[in-house]
Amino acid sequence: MNNEIQVLPLSPNDDRIRQAEYRAIYSQPALNQYALRAVPPIHIIVNNGRVTLDGAVAREADKNAAGVQANSVPGVFSVTNNLRTDQSGS
Repeated sequence: MNNEIQVLPLSPNDDRIRQAEYRAIYSQPALNQYALRAVPPIHIIVNNGRVTLDGAVAREADKNAAGVQANSVPGVFSVTNNLRTDQSGS
């Protein structure tokens, strides 16, 4: 296993985008169930206005909804949706 850890630079704009992404994603009724977990499974990474979603969700519809919400945040240059799905879980 190769872990590539990158320390992102301090950026007030990235912090604003990260908070807006969190609100946009986890405020959706279909996705707010994930916010209730001790460690939310949708990880939001912001680097110079570019957003990456990583982690796992139960359904393909949840993955797609998170991607749509992430793309709706103003000031975002791009969104890469790397969420994995587990169709057998809920």
